Amino acid sequence: MQSLGFFALLLGVLVTVHELGHFLVAKACGVKVLKFSIGFGPKLLGFTKGDTEYQLALLPLGGFVKMAGDVPGEELAPEDAHRGFLAQPPWKRMLIVLAGPAFNLAFPVLVYFFVFLGPYEDVSSRVGYVAPGSAAAVAGVRPGDRILAVDGEKVRTDKEVDEAFIGRFERPVPLTVERDGKQMIVEVTPLKKVESSPVETVERGVLGAEPYSQLPTLGVPPSSPAEQAGLKTFDRILTINGTYVPDVATLYQVMDKQQGPLELVVLRSPVLDVGAITVRAPEQVKLQVNKQPGEGFAALGAEPVDLYIASVAQDSPAQKAGLKSGDRLVALNGDPLQSFHLFQVKLGGMEEKPFQLTWRGADGEHTTQLARSTLKSTDALGNTHTYLGVGVVQWNAAAPPEMIQLDYSPGEAIGKAVRVVPAITKQTVKAVAGLITRDVPLSSVGGPVMMYQMAAKTSQQGWDSFLQLMAIISINLGVMNLLPIPILDGFHLVAAGWESVRRRPIPVRVREVANVIGLAMLVALMLVAFFNDITR
Repeated sequence: MQSLGFFALLLGVLVTVHELGHFLVAKACGVKVLKFSIGFGPKLLGFTKGDTEYQLALLPLGGFVKMAGDVPGEELAPEDAHRGFLAQPPWKRMLIVLAGPAFNLAFPVLVYFFVFLGPYEDVSSRVGYVAPGSAAAVAGVRPGDRILAVDGEKVRTDKEVDEAFIGRFERPVPLTVERDGKQMIVEVTPLKKVESSPVETVERGVLGAEPYSQLPTLGVPPSSPAEQAGLKTFDRILTINGTYVPDVATLYQVMDKQQGPLELVVLRSPVLDVGAITVRAPEQVKLQVNKQPGEGFAALGAEPVDLYIASVAQDSPAQKAGLKSGDRLVALNGDPLQSFHLFQVKLGGMEEKPFQLTWRGADGEHTTQLARSTLKSTDALGNTHTYLGVGVVQWNAAAPPEMIQLDYSPGEAIGKAVRVVPAITKQTVKAVAGLITRDVPLSSVGGPVMMYQMAAKTSQQGWDSFLQLMAIISINLGVMNLLPIPILDGFHLVAAGWESVRRRPIPVRVREVANVIGLAMLVALMLVAFFNDITR
């Protein structure tokens, strides 16, 4: 019932915002408004004030504003003839029609203002992990450093760091970091990473520094001292000689202090086949390892798990080439790989060009030619997304990042909101255009069931998530309503524009045919949405 309540709140607010735009501008333009309804169907509550009846209807799946004289041929009382909608000059009708979508596009600014205003928790800009061989590693950035500015641009969160590197790549970029309470400036030369989706392609520089600390998970080469001691790839170290090891940084600190034989307790998750289902059954294993020369993982006769493959996607290029879970990536086009991060960056610039991949499996090294292809993934809501990839998934060995409490002033909050909303609007316009050009699959379209699921999920995550969902859907409604499809606001804008240019309205017969076509298009879209909801 709580989820249903949030779903009703989501639709109710967005419908009210849209119809309020039409209502207020119609009143301001002198048009007689007969009814203002939130929802369709039988009236639940209502009252009349002045010329207008206000009502709340049973079905919260829409709403409407009924204006006098908004149907061609409708007869009005002589005293109201000048107050009919169609009796207004085209510019007034355009303002009234445009007001609904405009309110939907402006409302998110207010929503995001309140989301950002006051205390706000986000992932900090503190570095938890630096990929070997990455731009950050070459520049000397270390785990524990806090990034304060990128190219002089102040940053406080990981997202702000990420956004600061859009368009900044393959050139030196000054990075202000804080280490042990002291500030310093280092120069990083990030590699270019191309992120492609059906909506857009973004080129950004990548540091190879992540906010997530790495769990001490092992990669165990064949015949290594670690393997001889009984350790296995993907074992996670819990304790060394009784000392708890929460992350990789602690592993290095602990190993520096140890001598002689080491007693390890590791968490092992062997794969078990239970009928048609494959599951992992975690268990703790205690064993002894002789300390080896080197630091950290090397002192255990092992290596980081970074380049070891956790899983391989079904029917992917990697699976067809014979890669398996537990295999280790070795080289790309003959160049040794230092980290999974660099592997992804290099692949990002190759599009679908073939390349040579070398990996090490249980039976030795293999080299073959393969290329990225279009793969599919499914999110928590059942939505299917496509992406270019080879189908190998890195082992997720990350610990929770450091969170930071931000306190935006009203000026900062409104500035952030004003930047965020146009960016989301731009993405939405591209997505709608992609649906028309078929670059975005129709399977991504959702209906009431999907909205209900999203409302339920975000309400569990807190008001900030729910309000951001409300803002995003409001933008979607605003953009969709501006499409020049009969029955939608966009067509009424076109009709008013036609009349202002041609000095006569669109013929009634043409409007009637257009309305039938528009209704058929909307019904077809609704059927697609319901079909997608059901299949999810």
